[in-house]
Amino acid sequence: MKKRYSNKFKWHLEVCDVKHRSLILFHPANNALLELNGCIAPVTKIAGAGLGLQSRKAFSSLKDQLYKVLERGEDVLLVITS
Repeated sequence: MKKRYSNKFKWHLEVCDVKHRSLILFHPANNALLELNGCIAPVTKIAGAGLGLQSRKAFSSLKDQLYKVLERGEDVLLVITS
């Protein structure tokens, strides 16, 4: 993962080195169907299918923690399990 900036999302996170994919981003979104297009949005609570609460709060916490790790030059590994 790495830090990334865009005008739309400002500072956020990008998942890197995914085979056959690019621009998988972590950014705030409370409604997956309306606000995500292959990206990931942390939330504080699941409110229903594809719906979450307080995504900005959850994302801010995640970003603060991961940016500190990335700034130390450490790698961040994302492991997805079902």
